[in-house]
Amino acid sequence: MSILVVDVGTSGVRAAVVRPDGEVTHVHHQPFPPSTPFPGMVEFDAAAMARAVLEVARAAMSAGGPVDGVGIANQRASTIVWDRATGEPVGPGIGWQDLRTVIDCLTLAGQGIRLAPNQSGTKLAWLLNTFDAGRERDLCFGTVDTWVAWVLSRGDVHVTDVSNAGVSGLLHADASGWASHVLDALAVPAAMLPTIVDSSGVVGAATALEGAPPIAGIAGDQQASLIGQCCVLPGLTKITFGTGGMLDMCLGHHRPSFEGRGPAGTFPIVAWRRHGTLSWGVEAIMLSAGSNVDWLRDDLGILDTAEQSHEVASTCSDTGGVVYVPALLGLGTPRWDYGARGTLVGLTRGSGRPQVVRAVLEGVAHRGADLVAAAEADTGLSIPSLRIDGGMSGNPTFVQALADTTQRPVEVSPVREATTRGAAFLAGLAVGIWDFEDIVDLWRPHVTIAPGAPLDREAWARAVDRAAGWIPDLSALDF
Repeated sequence: MSILVVDVGTSGVRAAVVRPDGEVTHVHHQPFPPSTPFPGMVEFDAAAMARAVLEVARAAMSAGGPVDGVGIANQRASTIVWDRATGEPVGPGIGWQDLRTVIDCLTLAGQGIRLAPNQSGTKLAWLLNTFDAGRERDLCFGTVDTWVAWVLSRGDVHVTDVSNAGVSGLLHADASGWASHVLDALAVPAAMLPTIVDSSGVVGAATALEGAPPIAGIAGDQQASLIGQCCVLPGLTKITFGTGGMLDMCLGHHRPSFEGRGPAGTFPIVAWRRHGTLSWGVEAIMLSAGSNVDWLRDDLGILDTAEQSHEVASTCSDTGGVVYVPALLGLGTPRWDYGARGTLVGLTRGSGRPQVVRAVLEGVAHRGADLVAAAEADTGLSIPSLRIDGGMSGNPTFVQALADTTQRPVEVSPVREATTRGAAFLAGLAVGIWDFEDIVDLWRPHVTIAPGAPLDREAWARAVDRAAGWIPDLSALDF
């Protein structure tokens, strides 16, 4: 028995077949980067995304053989509106990073409605105001999971799972259903919203694929990565180090006591829902992680490849007192300071390329330790070991620095992108391939790195103070 997974990330579309032992096989990938027509705007062509989804899914199935179910993992909160009858998008898809609705979010805050510009709600309102101002057309709204399910089912399935609905800004805090007062404030017709379904459960048939396998698992990318790293018991925690960094901790069936942002800067999330029962978690966010290494390569030109950062950093034993704060887009958890900026301090005449590169890797590791501390503070749970995936998880210098800053073992995922395994596990739970006990037993890290001598967290805290508040107008924003 096997599962086909369609995994739509921020910059690419991937499909793969996952076997009963959790092995990810027959991976087919197409680059699909968003466009930025103006600063702060992030868009994509939803019709082109649909074509890419079908191409990679059919290629993976052709190579991997028949499957027993389909799982979907996706970038969260990106927003698509399409015509119900024709299936044609009415305008561009708006990416989760898009900031065109910042003023709308601030206006809503004055009405007592807290929405962030990276959530779906104000993006949906913008699309409606632009392409259906009179609210006269029969349109459908969906996040990327909804769109993929619609495409795979040839328009028969219009759903979203609760993990994606939970980060749209349109769901009640207890995940009991769509929040009518928010829909009213945005002038969003309830009829255009998808049905909220379990993350694990059959919702329809993928009739666009050979054999019409059942669509049986759906999750946003971070929740999929959490499950893909087998974090299905309370306290188990992962961090995905991609362009940004996302920590997610499994809490079980009890929702965090705080409704919005916790005292230490984490957010409640729905991890998944199965048989109508919710499993909760918390999430902590690092706004820039791997993008700092990209900066060294693409903008400063001191690296030829991202992978070279390990080689260069390895030529020195420490940073020589140099500290880097990776705040290229501001600071997320715990400070939430959008006006903070990247900061390099402690430079001397002896500071060279190796010290700067190592400082950048250690700076991202320090931010990882910040996320761990915040999650423990907001939940009261300890994190004895940390599971990681994403592009930076393949960098030995960075992984050791993360173990040193957090002072706990770091377990590296056996697959670089655990989202695919997570969506497969959810679908497999629904069609009888696995149960949760099986998923716990499938965790076999690629490597476990023990902590060494701790890095200087006091110097780090002083450097963060210098990075904070650099652009006061942005620092004053709070969503």
